[in-house]
Amino acid sequence: MYTCGPTVYHDVHIGNLRTFLFEDFLKRMFELNGYTVNHVMNITDVGHLVGDGDIGDDKVAKTARENGKTAWDVAELYTKLFLNDVKRLNIEPPTTLSKATDHIKEQIALVKRLEEKGLTYITKDGVYYDAKKFANYGALGGQKADEKLGGARISLGEKHSAIDFALWKFSPKGVKRDMEWDSPWGKGFPGWHIECSAMAMKYLGETFDIHCGAMDLAPVHHENEIAQAEGATGKPFVHYWVHGEFLLIDEKKMSKSVKNDYTLEDLVVNCAEPIAFRFFNMSAHYRSKLNFTYEALRASANALRGLRAALRELETPGETGAVEYEKRFMERVNDDLDIPGALAVMWEMVRDAATPSSAKAKSIIMMDRVFGLGLKEYIAAKIEIPETIQTLVDEREKARLAKDWIRSDELRLEIEIAGFEIEDTAEGPKLRSDH
Repeated sequence: MYTCGPTVYHDVHIGNLRTFLFEDFLKRMFELNGYTVNHVMNITDVGHLVGDGDIGDDKVAKTARENGKTAWDVAELYTKLFLNDVKRLNIEPPTTLSKATDHIKEQIALVKRLEEKGLTYITKDGVYYDAKKFANYGALGGQKADEKLGGARISLGEKHSAIDFALWKFSPKGVKRDMEWDSPWGKGFPGWHIECSAMAMKYLGETFDIHCGAMDLAPVHHENEIAQAEGATGKPFVHYWVHGEFLLIDEKKMSKSVKNDYTLEDLVVNCAEPIAFRFFNMSAHYRSKLNFTYEALRASANALRGLRAALRELETPGETGAVEYEKRFMERVNDDLDIPGALAVMWEMVRDAATPSSAKAKSIIMMDRVFGLGLKEYIAAKIEIPETIQTLVDEREKARLAKDWIRSDELRLEIEIAGFEIEDTAEGPKLRSDH
């Protein structure tokens, strides 16, 4: 499985993270079914230009220039931040994390193969793929090359066609770039699309099973990957393409210009732990748009806290799980990765008084192999209540019995700020916590 990773010129936003989460659910589903997944993810640290039609500056280089740093420094910084984000979301690391700058030799070799097949031409600014010579160009998106050209609004320059794309870009004359390499065609750097084709085939072979990414990559980037790989090898490149839908913000598309391209840290600062965002993403199918609001995220965080509290009441896992619920769970996750449906099955099981507690615990652990919520640590886990919190609870109970509601509410708020929820029952106050 190959998944398109980030271009490391900026913090990844939560829309990017939705894609990485659905890919993690997919990988975990296969692992639960007994497969060993050879997962390759790229890091694009060179070659992704800011403009359409292979124009403009490299995104990493542009950020470096604006901040007085080198492109290498920028790429290293945002790669580390990205890896920290996926760790906080409990996303499993790939088998191979491949940086574009570590695979220049492979990219040059692939361009050479395309040149030998007569699929390239050279302009003043680079080596280009002649897309009209690839008969199946546009098949992934269901369009033929001529149909794609009909909507083109890009200045051609020396390009033969609007759908042609750069394989290798020449360094501008008189300019010393941070990232540039010698090639048979001149000093320069690779195009964005050639990177993924070259790295995927290096680690997974010329034909492999699954390629994932966000849906906006399908009509251009992934189309170009196919053209490069199959143009060079004459073999099918990928058996299954799996694309995830967009995350909307208050029903609007994410945009830096309107400052709604939230990061994971924004969510943590405002209202919720990272795993609450993972849980939020489980509410919609990966091929459906999902609308993010802080209110919806808070609701997910509350539901997750409720789930954890319910798990604390369970017994330790038994020898066997809830077989029928496990069967229904597998049917859902194996039906086009229906995570919302699988989550509904789990909730039904948790609330089913007729199912033995120990069986629920056993099945929760199995189901969480796909969900990745870290639920095992909450099963039958007793809350450790610090002495300071217990003192507040006792004081609040006295105020409540004395009908001093103002003081009682003040103490409740103080307890909640400390990370505990308090519930008044016939047996007395009970505490819940994520700790």
